[in-house]
Amino acid sequence: MDAAAGGVFQTDSLPTGDALIFWHPRPPSSFARRTVGLLGGSFNPAHDGHRHVALTALAGLGLDEIWWLVSPQNPLKADDGMMPLADRLASAARMARHPAMRATGLEAGLGTAYTADTLEKIKALYPRNSFVWIMGADNLVQIPAWKNWPKIFHSIPVAVFARPSYSARALSGAAAQRFARRRVPENRARRLAQCAPPAWTFIHCRLHDASASAIRAGTAASPEAAFPAET
Repeated sequence: MDAAAGGVFQTDSLPTGDALIFWHPRPPSSFARRTVGLLGGSFNPAHDGHRHVALTALAGLGLDEIWWLVSPQNPLKADDGMMPLADRLASAARMARHPAMRATGLEAGLGTAYTADTLEKIKALYPRNSFVWIMGADNLVQIPAWKNWPKIFHSIPVAVFARPSYSARALSGAAAQRFARRRVPENRARRLAQCAPPAWTFIHCRLHDASASAIRAGTAASPEAAFPAET
């Protein structure tokens, strides 16, 4: 392992036999205090839409960094068609190329399967950090199906980003209505991380139509089309 800003790099092997370096957060320090966005998902594969949300969150929420939490297996998604974790980590690592963004398999190391449990453990491991959960409007529509979903809102602030065809449903859905009184105005989003949960905001950003399902079906451009080949 090699030390890196805010974490360590660990070399793992892909099923192809290729080596890839993954990043893992450093053990907690009594001096460390960071404002961290948590972008969770299957990333099957990661694509430019994820990167767009991450960059928008980094700029708009006053974050020091963003951790792309690659889920070992989403309990709401079938195993069939799910790429191996190492491949999805590799995909996320390529899309997260930025000095303040890292893809990590931290959730696999924690042994958690549900977001509410993952957040509880991350907060315990990094008590001096301030965290914000980042998700798209599509997930705000679906979140009532997540295990212990209100616990997520009571755990850390939540930032929801507009997605094509989902925004209206998200803002009129069960989660938005339940926590309507705790919604933070968009013009105060940079202070969201300092708000006591439950606290959430909705960001009306430029819409990006990238879809992992369309990429898997071969009906969309390659997820890495935005990046030139490295030499």
